[in-house]
Amino acid sequence: MDINFEYHDVKASGRLEVMAGKKLNKLLDKFDFIVRADVFFKTENATAQDKGKICNIRLSIPGPRLFAEANHGSFEASIAEACNDLEIQLRKRKAKMKSY
Repeated sequence: MDINFEYHDVKASGRLEVMAGKKLNKLLDKFDFIVRADVFFKTENATAQDKGKICNIRLSIPGPRLFAEANHGSFEASIAEACNDLEIQLRKRKAKMKSY
């Protein structure tokens, strides 16, 4: 699986890439039909302290792409929530898939 990282108004971080890579590889272990992942990190001016760090993850799989977005006070929490949302979507998609 290829993982592409993009940063918008954020400095590139190897630590974030490693953390996101670990979470996505866990998803790949459970769902072997994932082809590619695009991870986007953004910051947003927010008045609340627990918002502003956004992580978007887009997965390429057979059929329509899956997408999840999370907005928290830290990128780590945003990555975790986005991966959890994607796992739910992947479970639903796998249940609908037919094996021939």
